[in-house]
Amino acid sequence: MVVIGSGFAGLWAALGAARRLDELAIPTGAVAITVLATQPFHDVRVRNYEADLRPCRIPLAGLLDPVGVAHVATEVTAIDTDARTVATAGGVTYDYDRLVLASGSQVRKPALPGLREFGFDVDTYDGAVALRDHLLRLADGSPTAAAGTVVVVGAGLTGIEVACELPDRLRRLFAGSNVTPRVVLLDRSRIGSDMGTSARPVIESALQANGVETRAGVGVAAISERGVSLSSGEHLAAATVVWCAGMCASSLTEQLPVARDRLGRLPVDDFLRVIGVPAIFAAGDVAAARMDDDHLSVMSCQHGRPMGRYAGYNVISDLFGEPLLALRIPWYVTVLDLGPAGAVYTEGWDRLLVSSGERAKATKRTINTRRIYPPLTGNRADLLAAAAPELQSRP
Repeated sequence: MVVIGSGFAGLWAALGAARRLDELAIPTGAVAITVLATQPFHDVRVRNYEADLRPCRIPLAGLLDPVGVAHVATEVTAIDTDARTVATAGGVTYDYDRLVLASGSQVRKPALPGLREFGFDVDTYDGAVALRDHLLRLADGSPTAAAGTVVVVGAGLTGIEVACELPDRLRRLFAGSNVTPRVVLLDRSRIGSDMGTSARPVIESALQANGVETRAGVGVAAISERGVSLSSGEHLAAATVVWCAGMCASSLTEQLPVARDRLGRLPVDDFLRVIGVPAIFAAGDVAAARMDDDHLSVMSCQHGRPMGRYAGYNVISDLFGEPLLALRIPWYVTVLDLGPAGAVYTEGWDRLLVSSGERAKATKRTINTRRIYPPLTGNRADLLAAAAPELQSRP
């Protein structure tokens, strides 16, 4: 069995498979589980907007070695569905009886002048570190007004969290200088349009309280080291641009001979099997899984983690002719960090407001620091217990 990816879905697919082997009392060595990932880490990606990145990267060795799962830091370059092989950048090819594709997603970067040269993002741990180091260099130099200005492009969930975190962060970095930090959040659509009507006023108030300027209904024409040119003709002088505008599934989904959705995701059945491709399961951001009769999964750890657990369980069950478990998640919540202004908590696909401010912030802290983490004890029993194909209750 091969798992591609070590994010929320990939990690839990590997642990879920190891747990299922243990449940079925399959002899050690009868089934080899190998995780192929670009980094030897499990990155808690959803925290990359935070200033302190130390808790965001966990070595895979402490999570997979205790349960007998092999892991190789390599880039997967091709999947041959007929030969059932996976090719890697290092020249090594891996055979599989069953494959779990859990290679995640990335921020969508259009062919915009200057974006790749001068834009930053928090899509990956390395990207978040690059942004952090860039801001530190600006503060250590001879700061100008532009040095203290950050433009955040994309006012979805990630963009809002980044924008709300930055003003206080910039104030600390530029303390003692004459620079007044400035954060501008812009979007082609409305600010926080994905968050529904009841939560949007809370978000707007939080952005104002945090000192974040907003530009709605405007796009980016070009980015340079001096700033951002907008579709409206306005130019914003800024030394930092953070791109948070849109996501797409890993390009490895293109290796499978099936139609993908507009986000590049693969169609899967209730058991996470890729429809039309034998022996391959998909979980997390690469999969469009039905959560209920009306809604598909979203690109989030909320769905990626249980999808991984169920995929791991079902792969082993499939190998040994055991019954598979159908995944349906009957609830959906969103908890959005609003920096010093607290957070906002919604329930349901219509995102009805449940709580805000410090009460919602306490829930967000619990999610970010405990709920989404695997056991860090290095104990086999703890890791296998956490990989049970069970749904958590609402946070």
